[in-house]
Amino acid sequence: MVVVRFFNTVGPRQTSRYGMVLPTFVNQALTGAPITVFGDGTQSRSFTYVGDVIGAIVKLMNEPKAIGQVINVGNPQEVTIRELAERIKRATGSSSPIVTVPYDQAYDAGFEDMPRRVPDLNKIRALIGYEPKVGLDEIIEKVVTYSRIDATEAPTRL
Repeated sequence: MVVVRFFNTVGPRQTSRYGMVLPTFVNQALTGAPITVFGDGTQSRSFTYVGDVIGAIVKLMNEPKAIGQVINVGNPQEVTIRELAERIKRATGSSSPIVTVPYDQAYDAGFEDMPRRVPDLNKIRALIGYEPKVGLDEIIEKVVTYSRIDATEAPTRL
């Protein structure tokens, strides 16, 4: 058995239904709604393209040395949530304002967010030579493009 820890896997067709920040921001930007950043926006994350994750899983399934290991799969390219909102606003050409919402208004009292979530990829690099191929700007472009396509056309156009 191999245990894989995913770090913010994103791509086209992902919805914002469960609070996924990147598609949420894209949806807000495309509809002209305020882009809502919870907290002060200085918390950082890294985002990994779903295709990179799938490629890593396939290679890990075929690597005997991975058995019994706990392995991070992600992208070390770190971005603050505020910068993510700004990149998405630029990529969409949106005039949406970026607004911050204090945690105590967005969540239950006492909510604490991790200030930083960035994977250590040393183990997966050593095992299978993993390096993510798709950077954040390209991920944003793919999600924006998909989100602009009419839902009935999406399966045939991507």
